[in-house]
Amino acid sequence: MHKLGFGFMRLPVFNPEDMTTVDIEQVKRMADYFIGSGFTYFDTAYMYHDYTSESALRQAVVERHARDKFTVATKMPLALMRSGDEQESIFSKQLQNLGVDFIDYYLLHNMTYEQYLKAKKWGTIEFLQERQAAGQIRHLGFSCHDSAENLGKILAERDCFEFVQLQINYMDWENPGIQSHACYETAKAHGLKVTVMEPVKGGTLAKIPDEAEAVLRAVHPEWSPAEWAIKAAASLPEVQVVLSGMSTFEQLKANVDAMKGFAPMSEAEFDALHKAADIIRNWYAVPCTACRYCVETNKCPRNIPIPNYFALYNAYKQRSPESMPGGFAIERMYYADYERDGYGKASSCVKCRKCEKVCPQHLKIADLLKDVADDMEIDMAAAMAALHPKKD
Repeated sequence: MHKLGFGFMRLPVFNPEDMTTVDIEQVKRMADYFIGSGFTYFDTAYMYHDYTSESALRQAVVERHARDKFTVATKMPLALMRSGDEQESIFSKQLQNLGVDFIDYYLLHNMTYEQYLKAKKWGTIEFLQERQAAGQIRHLGFSCHDSAENLGKILAERDCFEFVQLQINYMDWENPGIQSHACYETAKAHGLKVTVMEPVKGGTLAKIPDEAEAVLRAVHPEWSPAEWAIKAAASLPEVQVVLSGMSTFEQLKANVDAMKGFAPMSEAEFDALHKAADIIRNWYAVPCTACRYCVETNKCPRNIPIPNYFALYNAYKQRSPESMPGGFAIERMYYADYERDGYGKASSCVKCRKCEKVCPQHLKIADLLKDVADDMEIDMAAAMAALHPKKD
């Protein structure tokens, strides 16, 4: 297969506050270009886009293209399940959502070691092996946001998996919390192929500091930052496909065109990337990828839109103090709008930490929300008054 996969996690939407408002006509155009360029791998999950992503894939791909022109990957949502009794109904629903008789690549979703013990207790892996024997699953794997040690423990107990989906990008390669490099080596040691998720780190590596981008452009003036990130992940020998959650036709076309005729990166290219990474590390306040697991897997008791606040906070922290006369910043204004729309403020967090248990980035969300509150919750009326003082 070509090494670029189309992730249905960040599709274009008409209303950013409602993930079900998918722009299906644009998705169709994106899928047509992707398949027309010889690419085949489409990745979705039961919960993506508030449970509408699988249906969007059916409408854009399955109902419009020959079955031998594409492959489908989706996942069993372990974190959402309360008993093993749900697995048969969920799997049947997924086949219906997708409109397919079989799923090419089926994964247990975000299988930490804790979730693995749940799957073990419920016989979920055996259930999926039965579905595989019946021809409803072609390849069985799992996605994992756990430590290399726990990944190794799972693989030591189970030899039925053919691939594992890991978060790999050049910023997280040696990150002690995410352990991309160590997890990759663990999968390799067990003979598994690797599917890469978050190669552009939720889009954060598509827009990098000018200083870092200059380092990369000195080597390849024509490569975008996103192209560098995707090619870096795809250059790893055990990687079978790199997923990118593309939100516009322009993003998809750029990635597809960049990955046609792909060749692994050279040592000199990786050296430039490491230099850029050193610059980027000092730039982001919160390394959130906006995967939305924190708000879609769990219902926040204070209805705090966590990814939205972190995005505003990152944009705010990249400003210079001189650009905020009277404390006014457009990000602070957007932040205040959320409360008026009925969302909880960052300061309303009760520190239940349920969101932290499902965060793939292992962020201390409750502590970070306090930082957000400290910087973003100001008297906007006073700030506006300072920005536009009355004339005598």
